[in-house]
Amino acid sequence: MTARLVALDFDAFDPQRLALFWAGVLGWDSVAEPGGVTLVPDDDTGFPIRFIPTTAPRLGPNQMHFDLTSASLEKQQQTVARALELGGRHLDIGQGPDADHVVLADPEGNEFCVIEPGNSFLADCGLIGALSSDGEQEVGYFWSEALGWPLVWDQDQETAIRSPRGGPIISWGGPPVTVRTGRNRLRLDLAPVDGGDPEEEVDRLLRLGATRTEAESLADPGGNEFRLRMAG
Repeated sequence: MTARLVALDFDAFDPQRLALFWAGVLGWDSVAEPGGVTLVPDDDTGFPIRFIPTTAPRLGPNQMHFDLTSASLEKQQQTVARALELGGRHLDIGQGPDADHVVLADPEGNEFCVIEPGNSFLADCGLIGALSSDGEQEVGYFWSEALGWPLVWDQDQETAIRSPRGGPIISWGGPPVTVRTGRNRLRLDLAPVDGGDPEEEVDRLLRLGATRTEAESLADPGGNEFRLRMAG
């Protein structure tokens, strides 16, 4: 048995405002729901993004961020210009003036990158090429087993997985790992495979190395919270 990824939960001070930004950047439709706003992917290989209200302050860089792909230099420039027009801003994280990728922040300061054209690692990915994550090798191994997604990279303690159906890559950069300073603003939202028993799935995830937490139902071996839906 494996779990399936049903959404990416994204904490926001203003879910409607942040969803509007990302809908404009990605070209996805938004759906207002009780407790937040959901963006619906424009193909069947991605996953929804759920913007959920929070009052918790940002205490440092996010553990996970989007890497957006570019088919050409012109497309990269267009994505950057669109993000800036929608309320994003340039962000200096020490990348230097010669970097080919562009580092930006959304209106609430969440980091993301617009990757240069010709990046072979993201060659056949959609606009969201990757969810780049801070985490050690064991975290990548855990998520490969948890979701049943094969490893597409496992070298120098860096790991990456991808659904057999395609869609974004989820990667972990290996050590050193930034010390966590609070709940992650971006979190994976899972459900048992169709017909699966939620309690059995919890037990399986615990055997793989997950732990129970107070704020969320579970956390991966790196302490990153995630949700397993018990119904629905």
